[in-house]
Amino acid sequence: MVKRCKWATKESQHNYHDQDWGVPVHNDRLLFEMLILEGAQAGLSWDTILKRRETYKKAYDNFNAIKIVNYTDKDKKRLLADPGIIRNKLKVEASIINAKEFLKVKKEFGSFDKYIWSFVNGKTIKNKIKEMNDIPVTTKESDAMAKDLKKRGFKFVGSTICYAYMQAVGMVNDHEMSCFRYEEV
Repeated sequence: MVKRCKWATKESQHNYHDQDWGVPVHNDRLLFEMLILEGAQAGLSWDTILKRRETYKKAYDNFNAIKIVNYTDKDKKRLLADPGIIRNKLKVEASIINAKEFLKVKKEFGSFDKYIWSFVNGKTIKNKIKEMNDIPVTTKESDAMAKDLKKRGFKFVGSTICYAYMQAVGMVNDHEMSCFRYEEV
C-alpha cells in the first residue's frame, strides 16, 4: 500500500500527487499554466480544477501566453461559454491580464522562472509536515510574491493562492513526511 499525503484521497488525485505536486518546475509555460489554474481554483476545490485541466489546455491554446494576450471579445465569449472550464468573467479576464503581465516579467528577467523562484532564493523550501494541519496557508514568501505580483498588475494572486502555487510548482515541499514522495521531491 502506497502512503500518500492525506489530501490525495481520490483516485483522480493520485496521478497529480504522485507525479506533479511538489516537483520543482522551471518551464515557463508550465509555470504560467499553474498560475492560471491556481487563480481559477480560488473559492473552489483543487479537484474541480484538476478534472478540467485538459479542457483548460485546449481552451487556452495550451497556455500559450503570446496567443492569450491577443484574445478578442469573441475569445472571451468562447471561454465564458465553455462548460469545461470555470466560467467566471473575472477569472477569464484575469487570465488574459496575467498573460500580458507574465510576458512583461519574462522580458524583464529573461524568464518567468528566474523571477518567480527568486522568492525562495532559487531553492525548494523543504517543510517537515507531519499532518495536514501543519501545512500553512500563507508564508512570508507567499506574502512577498503576492504583493509583488499585484504591484505588477497580476490578478487572482493573493497570498493563499500564491502559497498553493508554490506547493504545486515545487517551490515548497509540503508532502507529509510519511508520504512516499517527501524524500523523492
